[in-house]
Amino acid sequence: MLILFLIASFISSINATAIISRSQSYPLSQPAVHGPKTRITIGNRVIAPDGFERSATLVDGTFPGPLITAQKGDDFAIEVVNKLTDDTMFELTSVHWHGISQNGTNYADGTSFITQCPITPNHSFLHSFSAPNQAGTYWYHSHYSCDGLRGPLVIYDPEDPLAYMYDVDDARTVITLSDWYHTVAPALRGTIAVAQSMLINGHGRYAGGPQAELAVISVRPGKRYRLRLIEMSCDSNVLFSIDGHKLTVIEADGVLTEPLVVDQLQILASQRYSVILVADQPVDNYWIRSLPNTANATYDGGMNSAILRYKGASEADPTTVNTPPENPLQETNLHTLINPGAPGIPEYGKADINLNLEISVAGVHFYVNNVTYQSPTVPVLLQILSGAQDPSQLLPNGSVIVLEANKVVELTMSITGPGGPHPIHLHGHTFDVVQSATNVGNNTFNYANPVRRDVVSAGSAGQQMVIRWVTDNSGPWFLHCHIDWHLEAGFAVVMAESPSDTSAHVNPVPYEWDRLCPIYDNHQGQPLVLD
Repeated sequence: MLILFLIASFISSINATAIISRSQSYPLSQPAVHGPKTRITIGNRVIAPDGFERSATLVDGTFPGPLITAQKGDDFAIEVVNKLTDDTMFELTSVHWHGISQNGTNYADGTSFITQCPITPNHSFLHSFSAPNQAGTYWYHSHYSCDGLRGPLVIYDPEDPLAYMYDVDDARTVITLSDWYHTVAPALRGTIAVAQSMLINGHGRYAGGPQAELAVISVRPGKRYRLRLIEMSCDSNVLFSIDGHKLTVIEADGVLTEPLVVDQLQILASQRYSVILVADQPVDNYWIRSLPNTANATYDGGMNSAILRYKGASEADPTTVNTPPENPLQETNLHTLINPGAPGIPEYGKADINLNLEISVAGVHFYVNNVTYQSPTVPVLLQILSGAQDPSQLLPNGSVIVLEANKVVELTMSITGPGGPHPIHLHGHTFDVVQSATNVGNNTFNYANPVRRDVVSAGSAGQQMVIRWVTDNSGPWFLHCHIDWHLEAGFAVVMAESPSDTSAHVNPVPYEWDRLCPIYDNHQGQPLVLD
């Protein structure tokens, strides 16, 4: 079996090859495509994705990490092995499978001190979970900041109702977008961190740097491609477009949408979109653009860019010109394709549970309803399994919101501080966006057919958003800003769904999970105390 697995991995790595260009283009092997039952190793290695060498925290030695794929209905068994040794970065780790609901497997969510203790060096943890009703574009990453532990995860649906719209959907059409820093993340704590470059499929250039390789996406004239765009940035949101081509959005964050034609998408950190690109233009090279929201960002010298190359085109940089968008994506124009409609009474404030969270900033900390999130020393899941049920018993104090089972929740989040737009992610659920980010006091809502997703913009100062979901997944779930620096500065709360049901809902908790905290405790040299 091992030999067969290695052969399959080798074949997958050949199929996943990508072309990169420094005016001269040539094939570069990409990480092998992993199946749902696999092992990934977290380690350190010096890389230079934009031409600047630095040590990084990587999955199997690559950035981005290997693509993990499955078919709808597959069971996952992914062993995460910690081989970190570089003490200038975090040596503890955990891996979150972003967008996977983990219904009944909260312990496998991969969120340190919410659902598990971190994995210490030279130890591992086997994440076993299923996603029977999910298919689409996901990704995996660590909440231990911004040094490279990021990779794509795709669940393919052999009965995709929109499959008639595209001819090609494979490893070659997964496109990762990520900001990149030349300084290790721990050294940037407490600062206003600014990325040096934007990488597309792990390649980019920075101001004043060398003419490093750019990613090339190869297409054949007349073919239709499902491009899976994954925004893996620690902070930056981007404006994504491809010169001379329209894009048809068919998926947002793992949920199919009614097809919507656009010519530019703003994509926030951790959001994903599937778009259909029709290769119907003259054979040539075209710029792929991913402009971050950093000050003075440009396309000069091939920065923030990649290349779309038609088969038969010369191996040269494009000469296409950037033009202003005529039809940029507006989130309010996205509508869920299957079973649309928000749960509950279709009127603002008429859910079973109505929450209002106000986000503010003081000094270097974010506050949610006047409380800054500080990670507990005991995972919230372990607290609950040990008997804690009431908000007064659950740590961190003031940051755990207890929700009753099988209730419709309506959450309004308003922003009063700087740093937006803020991408808000809820673990364990998708939600209906009944009001996209807009000015506070706006009374326009869509309960009939809003977009359903797992990351939404809460906007900037003076704005709010409103989402709804149903508490049908007992356990503690993180709700946080997906700008890593903001999460680190306290922009988070924990939604503890029906704690009294959690023990039965996640039963049995794996033995390997039980061992994580004692091993971590021993590594830290201090006892684990349950208050």
